[in-house]
Amino acid sequence: MKLVTYNTQYGVGRDARYDLDRIARAVDGADIVSLQEVTRNFMRNDMADMVDGLARLLPDYFHVYGVAMDIDFGMLGTDGKPANKRLQFGNMVLSRWPIVASRNLLLPRSKRLSRGNLQRSALEALIMAPSGPLRVYSVHTDHVSQEERIAQIRHLKERVYAFAAEGGVLTGAAEYGFPELPSPEEFVLMGDFNMVPGSPEHLVMTGVPDPVEGPQIVAHHPVDAYTLAGGVPDGSVSWTDTTHPEKTRLIDYVFVQANMAARVTSVRIDSDAAGSDHQPVWVELA
Repeated sequence: MKLVTYNTQYGVGRDARYDLDRIARAVDGADIVSLQEVTRNFMRNDMADMVDGLARLLPDYFHVYGVAMDIDFGMLGTDGKPANKRLQFGNMVLSRWPIVASRNLLLPRSKRLSRGNLQRSALEALIMAPSGPLRVYSVHTDHVSQEERIAQIRHLKERVYAFAAEGGVLTGAAEYGFPELPSPEEFVLMGDFNMVPGSPEHLVMTGVPDPVEGPQIVAHHPVDAYTLAGGVPDGSVSWTDTTHPEKTRLIDYVFVQANMAARVTSVRIDSDAAGSDHQPVWVELA
């Protein structure tokens, strides 16, 4: 099973061109795709509907979209009536196999005034993979506040590990004539976490390594795929800041539920993709 995560930067590459074809080509061939910064009616990409565009370019995939931020500044059509062209910013999951349920988990945020602060979210998709049902989360956390990222990661982990108790989007489905949805323990968290390896928020996610014995794989912490299957070369990056190259760093990740760690056979960063200021991160599971 091949999985890939890609922050699309609303389809605009480092050359400042919007080209959705480049995004689609970069992820085509994956079995499950996690995307962030997917927009509708955003001025920076000529009001494109990226959800519709990606669905057309990748017709062999099921897809779900989770809106984190939704705004309407009162735009009117030529007839003077409400245009209902809402600016939407969020995450997307595409899968070769049916996505039988999804939830959009809004992450905690503060009222920041010195910099823009968008609502962030994690899109949960329950996928009927051939190896069994699997939960996949497309995640995007805050980019300028470590304090906020820590709060978001704590909240995300609480929700992910509470899945069995909550039952996902629906339980007691027989009342509505539906089969009961599966409740798999296994999950994958993929996305732009805006943190570097070993940072305080990274340790909140994975746990603090023992000073003598090192990191351990435990049931209550996700496992960073970069620590598995040989990882990626030292100095690897997944995001490039063209204005301030010194800020370029590794901030995109795939984390797997502890029972899945032994299934990770490879992890790599596609350094050739040019559709965004980020690079796709690929993970393969046995």
